[in-house]
Amino acid sequence: MPDLFDIRSTGEDCRDGEPLASRMRPRSLDEIAGQQHILGAGKLLRRAIEADRFTSLIFYGPPGTGKTTLASVIARSTGSRFEALNGVESNVAEIRAKIDQARTWRDLRGETTVLFIDEIHRFNKAQQDVLLPHIERGTVRFIGATTHNPYFYVNSPLVSRSQIFQLEPVATDDLLPVLQRALTDPERGFGSMRIDAAPDALLHLAVMSDGDVRKALTSLELAVLTTPPRQSVVHITLAAAEESIQRKAIVYDSDGDAHHDTISAFIKSIRGSDPDAALYWLAKMLQAGEDPRFIARRIVISASEDIGLADSNALRVAMDAQQAFEFIGMPEGRIPLAHATVYLATAPKSNTAYAGINAAMADVENGRTLAVPEHLRTGTRKKLAAASGTDDEKLRYLYAHDYEGGYVPQAYLPEGRVYYRPSENGLEKRIKERMEHLRQHSSTPTPT
Repeated sequence: MPDLFDIRSTGEDCRDGEPLASRMRPRSLDEIAGQQHILGAGKLLRRAIEADRFTSLIFYGPPGTGKTTLASVIARSTGSRFEALNGVESNVAEIRAKIDQARTWRDLRGETTVLFIDEIHRFNKAQQDVLLPHIERGTVRFIGATTHNPYFYVNSPLVSRSQIFQLEPVATDDLLPVLQRALTDPERGFGSMRIDAAPDALLHLAVMSDGDVRKALTSLELAVLTTPPRQSVVHITLAAAEESIQRKAIVYDSDGDAHHDTISAFIKSIRGSDPDAALYWLAKMLQAGEDPRFIARRIVISASEDIGLADSNALRVAMDAQQAFEFIGMPEGRIPLAHATVYLATAPKSNTAYAGINAAMADVENGRTLAVPEHLRTGTRKKLAAASGTDDEKLRYLYAHDYEGGYVPQAYLPEGRVYYRPSENGLEKRIKERMEHLRQHSSTPTPT
């Protein structure tokens, strides 16, 4: 006969009508998908759980990354009761009631209680402050979860008493085993059914779930339960997967021809000053699940390679877009990426800096290594003159700021090589005019 007071057993058995995502909730740390940056062997959080040495934790990250699941697994792993509240629905009276229950269980049975509060950022300051004395006394072990950065959205006293861990969207390679386990698990999944799931269908569900385990399992469940069986076998095809997740599969691979061809088309559209084409290829990559950080890196490269000195502000826009994406993530992160894409595509173009460094590196790699001219070496103004006993003009370094306009002609290379050839595009035209002016007035002026 089950112990009616042992609420840890509640919900462990599969019930008719319970969603697949709920039935497949991990029961141990090893079943949790992804999050190896905090749960991998030797990581701080895993060590704290296994040693049962933690007090208060706050998890934050996108929906479906396993914040509630992880809290439940921690309670199970440490032999604690699990009590849950929600920041949207709960009030101070409910918080106090849960704490009173926790105190009773601790005093009567010596059991600890994990008090989990989802969407902790929705609690106001007074509600959050109610927790503080009970956390300090150890009445409850507090675990909060939020989709918002707790350093900005959770009161400082609660943050200072908690260890903060960020959960990341689950990678496609980590989602695929979860889907496979759901298909084969006879107790919690569909292991008692005959299901033939095409690999490309499961891959589509994993990619289009955007790192959300709940979304992936819900879509799989919909596909299984709505697909009519043929000869007692449910065939999950790519078409069925597309309908279940309501997103069309795009012909795209993460490391094959489609990946390379699409990013090539994207960069060439920017270089060719076609913002419409560039936006289309950007949209295709984002929709297909391409890593936005990869796209951001290529945008930064293009800002210097293709726009360059024709509009040096392009590099700043590209870097700002990369930083903005890191700050806000997807899906809104597509907006600064699009901002930078359009800016680069419509900017004047110049590859002179890119061509110049390539030519210089080719000379360094393949040609004779040039020695640094004596007058450019460290401390040559005094040391060389003293050593030679002369004031040879050839051995003297001329300090440009001592001359009118901050310029004085002198040799900076032992050979007259030219690597930078400014174009007349955009702002670089002004650079070209200045360089031509300096070269026309190459006679040594008198110091000011």
